Amino acid sequence: MKKLAVTITALTFTLGLTACAELKTVGRDIGHATRDVTKSIGHASRDIAKDVSNEVKN
Repeated sequence: MKKLAVTITALTFTLGLTACAELKTVGRDIGHATRDVTKSIGHASRDIAKDVSNEVKN
């Protein structure tokens, strides 16, 4: 009976670690995608503001 409990505990622990690694990877992918999109929007906004500023000056 003790051997079965140890086996079940080890299996649960292993599956838990695998799930944590998957969640970490997914979280990193989402975070990087969000960062890249935000950076693109910020750069586009900056470029548009510069273009409008140059048009007003000319």
